[in-house]
Amino acid sequence: MPSISRKKLNYTIQPPLREYLHRYDREIVLPVSYRDLLHISGAFPLTDRQGRDTLWETVFYEPQTLRELSQGLAEVYALLKTAGDLSFTEHLLADRIDYCRFGNSNPFRVRIVNQLNDNYDYFYIKQADASRVYGLELEHLLSPNRLSYLVSGDTLVEEHIAGVPGDDFIRTRLPKLQFNQVRLAKEFVKFNERCFARLLGDMRSYNYVVDITPDFEDEQYRVRAIDFDQQSYEGRKSMYLPQYFKDNRPVVDLCSRFLKPESIRQYQTEERVLMLRRVRLERYRLKALMDCMRRDDLAPTEKLQQLRLELNHHHGTTKFDHCHTMGDMVRLNLQLMLSPLDIRQR
Repeated sequence: MPSISRKKLNYTIQPPLREYLHRYDREIVLPVSYRDLLHISGAFPLTDRQGRDTLWETVFYEPQTLRELSQGLAEVYALLKTAGDLSFTEHLLADRIDYCRFGNSNPFRVRIVNQLNDNYDYFYIKQADASRVYGLELEHLLSPNRLSYLVSGDTLVEEHIAGVPGDDFIRTRLPKLQFNQVRLAKEFVKFNERCFARLLGDMRSYNYVVDITPDFEDEQYRVRAIDFDQQSYEGRKSMYLPQYFKDNRPVVDLCSRFLKPESIRQYQTEERVLMLRRVRLERYRLKALMDCMRRDDLAPTEKLQQLRLELNHHHGTTKFDHCHTMGDMVRLNLQLMLSPLDIRQR
């Protein structure tokens, strides 16, 4: 299993990235900050339906604090979902706030209930970190998925990404045969390719979800990252390939059983072609993001040096010797993986 840093360093959002976020409507003044939610009066462990510890705690506040937070959180949800149309907030209620001490971002998860029909949704409030923001933006631009998130000072707000958590899927659904195993294997190969192309690390099974969509004859699957803390931070190349994590081994074995090498290469090429089309579509925005990222300090020097060596070896080149930041390496890695396809299509 790849060696994972015990605690990732936090990197402040620098002015160029802040300007980028403002230009593309990602930065806004929010009525509630991450620090506001830290005024907790107490908490109790949150368990799942089987009584297992979820590593989340449901927190509670003093009555006056809760009233202020509830109104503000409803407004945050409106900003995230309806571009700030506050007319909907009258019937929205933040009825539960959970807190996670596990991981790097120590997020709060807010459950918003529509009191007219009891439907509910979630969103997350985290500490803003440059790595995490770059990870979200690269996912938005290069993956099949569009993401809604907002930044306000040191606060980051993210929408909930629906799906079956990867570890739950592997534990409860993978042993059963009532699903299309070939389709799942194909999607994991594509997910693996996307993560490596943009250097998104630490995709252990609890850091992604499996999105299941019923089709007219069967089910379709999509594997989606939900944690972007380890965007281009680690030095080991294997950290950016989900196939090398021990808890993903059952899915990797599934790929080995159902996919021949030529099929795997086909699906890898399909995903690269789709990424290339997205790069062309968003080339100006992606260039603006890369210009910011290439100037940012996002990892310790020793990790940069190690990743240079490992990516040089992987691609059979020395071009990574000229990369001075993780942004440089993300840009070059994308170029080396996508440029041959670009030339072929011209």
